[in-house]
Amino acid sequence: MARLKEKYFQDIVPRLQKAHGFQSNLRVPRLEKIAINVGLGEAVANAKVLDAAAADLMWITGQKAVVRRARKAISNFKLRAGNPIGMMVTLRGKRMYEFFDRLVNVAIPRIRDFRGVPTRSFDGRGNYTLGIKEQIIFAEINYDKVDKIRGMNVTICTTAETDEEARELLTELGMPFKRA
Repeated sequence: MARLKEKYFQDIVPRLQKAHGFQSNLRVPRLEKIAINVGLGEAVANAKVLDAAAADLMWITGQKAVVRRARKAISNFKLRAGNPIGMMVTLRGKRMYEFFDRLVNVAIPRIRDFRGVPTRSFDGRGNYTLGIKEQIIFAEINYDKVDKIRGMNVTICTTAETDEEARELLTELGMPFKRA
């Protein structure tokens, strides 16, 4: 079992259950999935961008990325419906916990001038989205083979019903939020 998952079941569940008065440990918020999305607007002009982004996502997550296509045409951007414009990976289970552990303990501390992740990025339903400006903060990426610095969105979906419960869960799991 993943180190973080073990910590969740042994330490965090009893603490959150006692703090919120949940009758069952199944009511305690938990991580549901993590979705990583890379937008590739330049893929309209250069299809090789998709291969490089897919390789980066595969190295970071350990899972093959899915191509996201445009739903409708936008003439100002020279975009047609069906053109590839992004890559996405959804992690669940063991891979999700391992990725979250690497994100919090290895990747985020490597961000230049890091002072904590923002607390205002919750969506009102207990999900948190984090924008990462460069993929090279992940140790799996070889800096010499990177053709272009790309950003990504990491959405952490939880079973929490409120943002406060989700924030408490993520704090317990080690997410370094900014001090208010």
